[in-house]
Amino acid sequence: RRRSHMKIDAHQHFWQPARGDYDWMPKDNPVLHRTYLPADLAPELAKHCIEGTVLVQAAAMVNETEYMLGLADASPHIKGVVGWIDFEDPSHLEHLTRLAAHPKFLGVRPMIQDIPDVDWMLRSDIQWAYRALIDLDLTFDALGFPQHLPNFLKLMTTYPDMRVVYDHCMKPQVGDQRTGKDAFSEWADGMSLLAAETAGCCKFSGLVTEAGDGWTIEDLRPFAEHILDAFGPERVMWGSDWPVCRLQMEYNDWYRTATELTGDLSASQRADIFGGTAARFYCLA
Repeated sequence: RRRSHMKIDAHQHFWQPARGDYDWMPKDNPVLHRTYLPADLAPELAKHCIEGTVLVQAAAMVNETEYMLGLADASPHIKGVVGWIDFEDPSHLEHLTRLAAHPKFLGVRPMIQDIPDVDWMLRSDIQWAYRALIDLDLTFDALGFPQHLPNFLKLMTTYPDMRVVYDHCMKPQVGDQRTGKDAFSEWADGMSLLAAETAGCCKFSGLVTEAGDGWTIEDLRPFAEHILDAFGPERVMWGSDWPVCRLQMEYNDWYRTATELTGDLSASQRADIFGGTAARFYCLA
């Protein structure tokens, strides 16, 4: 039986900007544009008794995936790696098959949020990749914005056997909601459909990054509650999104905020959110 009680951070990053892989990273941002390695995160993990993490890609390069697997080989706390392949290049099936043989390789995450074409994920020339993920029993991290919700629903009802997790609650624009715009209704409806009509899980992460400066925990609460109601704790996994979360708050503060937002749940439900769900979904030992 898997250790469902292991405490897991289901979404974090390490990077070395000198590699030149990270096209999205602003060079003038002192929080992001610096090296982050396992030794930088270790004190935070120890403080909160977090035994394992899932290391997620931050560059659209197979080379970065190899780099992360090297870090994972040297770091017992990295329980698995979510990497990247080029969905537009069918020859990358070879890369995917080779990577799948690594015991810590979990699956892939195309950087859909950065692709201008909102319908990219439905293109006929990339469907081979979804079939390959199913054949190899690998996972798919769905990274997008609320405008991608209808297409993720189409995709996942087309491939119901693909193991999917929706990253960062699909990035609701919490900051817009605070300024009087309705960023909740359409997002909430879309997330409810994903929860009801697909078997996917949801990462309880990324909310603070979308909240903007001056946010409070009450700004986050309706979004967190909707995710928990729609998916249920057994399909929700907490992630730090460190070091991206540092744009708004430190690891410790986001952990405490997430703990407070889940404070009304039972101990077993919180154990799912802070470890059990990720262990089951990613098959972590």
